[in-house]
Amino acid sequence: MRPSLLDPLFAPAETLSGVGPRVAALLKRIIGENGAEPLVRDLLFHLPSSVTDRRNRPPLWQLPPSGAVTVEGVVERHDPPPPGSRAPWRVVISDGGAAVQVVYFHARADWMLKLYPVGERRVVSGPVEWFDLRPQIVHPDYVLPPEKAGDLPEIEPVYGTTAGLSPKVLRKAVAAALGKIPRLPEWISPEHAAREAWPSFAEALRQVHDPRKPEDADPIGPASRRLAFDELLASQLALALVRGNARRARGEAWRFEGAVAERIRAALPFGLTASQEQAIAEIAADLRSETRMVRLLQGDVGSGKTLVALIAMAHVAEAGAQAALMAPTELLARQHFATIAPLADAAGLEVRLLTGKDRPAERRESLARIADGRTSLVVGTHALFQGEVAFRRLGLAVVDEQHRFGVHQRMALSSKGSTPDMLVMTATPIPRTLVLSWFGDMEVSRLTEKPAGRQPIDTRLVSLDRIGELTDRIGAALDAGEKVYWVCPLVSESEQSDLAAAEERFAALRRLFGDRVVLVHGRMSAAKKDEAMGRFRAGSGMVLVATTVIEVGVDVPDATIMVVEHAERFGLAQLHQLRGRIGRGTARSTCVLLYRSPLGEVARARLTVMRETEDGFRIAEEDLRLRGEGDLLGTRQSGVPGFRIARPDVHADLLPLARDEARLALARDAGMAGERAAALRLLLYLFGRDDAVRLMRAG
Repeated sequence: MRPSLLDPLFAPAETLSGVGPRVAALLKRIIGENGAEPLVRDLLFHLPSSVTDRRNRPPLWQLPPSGAVTVEGVVERHDPPPPGSRAPWRVVISDGGAAVQVVYFHARADWMLKLYPVGERRVVSGPVEWFDLRPQIVHPDYVLPPEKAGDLPEIEPVYGTTAGLSPKVLRKAVAAALGKIPRLPEWISPEHAAREAWPSFAEALRQVHDPRKPEDADPIGPASRRLAFDELLASQLALALVRGNARRARGEAWRFEGAVAERIRAALPFGLTASQEQAIAEIAADLRSETRMVRLLQGDVGSGKTLVALIAMAHVAEAGAQAALMAPTELLARQHFATIAPLADAAGLEVRLLTGKDRPAERRESLARIADGRTSLVVGTHALFQGEVAFRRLGLAVVDEQHRFGVHQRMALSSKGSTPDMLVMTATPIPRTLVLSWFGDMEVSRLTEKPAGRQPIDTRLVSLDRIGELTDRIGAALDAGEKVYWVCPLVSESEQSDLAAAEERFAALRRLFGDRVVLVHGRMSAAKKDEAMGRFRAGSGMVLVATTVIEVGVDVPDATIMVVEHAERFGLAQLHQLRGRIGRGTARSTCVLLYRSPLGEVARARLTVMRETEDGFRIAEEDLRLRGEGDLLGTRQSGVPGFRIARPDVHADLLPLARDEARLALARDAGMAGERAAALRLLLYLFGRDDAVRLMRAG
């Protein structure tokens, strides 16, 4: 149960002064966690992205080329636009023989004349720019009479906001949230805080949100680093507790000779890569040990993770136990089953598929055979950890696409056995510096090669203005027998968005290419999705129009073209996953990233990286730099893991310190009791690590 001391921070943001239902709804767009109503804590953790320094107060004859300035002068005249014109309203302010124009678009005459009375002095603050060799300030941030110039903040934080939520309203809400911070005990060791010259948690929040000098809100300054460290410490402490809980029970030392695995190898038409062999050896050593295995198998798209997992499952089956593989979607579960079933059959192992959409008779038979042990291998979705599923002896739990499951789901599956070993897999490449941050509760095996014979993918950037040329090229490719994926970001057209919609694109391509075009998206029934995918695999469907439902779990080796429409709206990791749907056979493949001009700086950098490399780990490093890498204990996939504060540029620097601090904290307070432990519990609750708190042993 969360300590009552934190109740003010977990109160709804709507309870703050100045935050009514309308403002709360706007705040939900930018700070609501997973769509939940925003809390006071969420406002405090919505840190400024930069600051505006209004201390530069030059005379009008010494205005700089750009930047924020605060100037004072006499309102000389108004230059309103001609009737019916789209020109802006201009106000000329002069002083000492020099002048600056203040510019407004769509201005109301009565409002402008009241704000800028001719002949009176005004203080104006905002970004200056030069147009036709004359300085101007467009839509200034502040306009005040000189007697109120003292109300102007010298250093002002700049926040990410949303349409309809003004910066002033947001700053007022944050100020109200700062007033709710209770007096909290210190969870960082005094020696560490003194060595780094860090302020307390509460003082750090106040400095960042209410800076007195630009350094106070600097993302790599002492206050921001202190807050980033707190998040990383909460993360590392949570991971240590989860890992300790997973390993507390003694594991089973499985006895196997590898004969079953050898039968699987004999059925393969190809050899394994060196990194697959190394991963198999590492996993086999874990399985033979009495220490429970908790291992991550990390490999890029197409690196052969499923086969490594199958050999691990075969080892456990040879030892007389059962193994289960859990996938996040039915599509991926069926794909795994299709891959595993013939190999398991060759090895003499019975494998069953278990999903939430099985027919009752099939499900009853599967449950019975799993319960009495006749089924050695089980592949399924979340249905695997439902209450009615009982294993005779579950020895190994494999979780695919680990980032889509939280700790609760991983633990629910592992609870189906006494102390089953756990192998989790991810195709999302993770930078080396972040493996311990994201998956610090596990040992790590990495697959760094792709199977022999795979051809490089030619990635091209094409403007949407040239879509006619693209469809002509696709028509020629279809006539040559090639298969095409066409991915859209939405299912259907939206009045609020101009993004491509799968249903509209399907209709357009159908007019060009007839019934060779099929459609798959998440709103379709399983039967219709299976029918469309079946046609695409069989070749009666040659163009598969889809949403990102095909991001994982779709394996059609003869598909050679991937088109991603509005590619600038996708993250790098997602683009990399989508591109991984092609290049799975021996033919050359092409990925076309369709974008809408003009591209922003970040979008251009993202697409350029995709064009330059297929190296998933380089892509992951760039994805981290541009947007962060996702949630640690949940399912969020942008931002630094589960954090709002720890920016990527301080992450790698502070991570070792946080890991050491967490290790020392647990060593000193083995029972997690006493004042220090109470402070650490507050830290975990503050940063949403409730799961870890529940794993603490009472003092």
